[in-house]
Amino acid sequence: MEGFGMVDTVTDWQAWQQSWDRQQEWYMPDREERFRVMLNMVEALVGPAPRVLDLACGTGSITDRLFTRFPRATSTGVDLDPALLAIARGHFEGDERVSFVTADLKDPDWTSALPYDTYDAVLTATALHWLHSPRLAVLYGQLTPLLREGGVFLNADHMPDPATPLINAAEHAHRHAAMDRAREAGALDWAEWWALAAADPVLAEPTKRRFEIYGEHADGDTPDAAWHTRTLREAGFREARTVWSSPSDALVLGLK
Repeated sequence: MEGFGMVDTVTDWQAWQQSWDRQQEWYMPDREERFRVMLNMVEALVGPAPRVLDLACGTGSITDRLFTRFPRATSTGVDLDPALLAIARGHFEGDERVSFVTADLKDPDWTSALPYDTYDAVLTATALHWLHSPRLAVLYGQLTPLLREGGVFLNADHMPDPATPLINAAEHAHRHAAMDRAREAGALDWAEWWALAAADPVLAEPTKRRFEIYGEHADGDTPDAAWHTRTLREAGFREARTVWSSPSDALVLGLK
């Protein structure tokens, strides 16, 4: 596929980053709106030069938008996925504002690998549904001491409301009809994107390792936004609420 793989022995990391974004947008057409509101809340609560922990950072999509919006920000990206981290490290190579850490969020001692004791903001998107709710509650408790007083945690993820099954079904059908039209126009889905990565000379080995770690997809669950806000308060956050939502997703903010 044009734009990927090796060109004169140099991998086009920006092309891989952009391809990841397009693949994710196929599932979440309002993804950029979530990022915009997330960064609005960061600016409102901790200012335009935050120290950020990009939690389960993947290819660094949040950090990419963070630096575009706030050039004086700094970021630590943490993830376990060797393929997505390879893209992140390649994309941000030479940028001293960011560092990347390989760590497993299920490891009780994962925070010891971080370069800073505290952060102004912890940001994550479409990632923590890989964890089951009990383990996610533990993670929320681990985030509280990582944030300075007045710091913020923002989690954008799938948070459907189980109390509205008819609405959920109608929204799901409508969204997937649009996804089918996009597929006909050439959009890549999750499996196709990973097949390209597995065929790339540089990403083949880290892609193989990531599937050994994770399997095909998440085995976690998707509690509703009320669960997230309640659990954040129980973890020690002063305030927590939804600051943005779509029919299937939500952005929850916790203020320490």
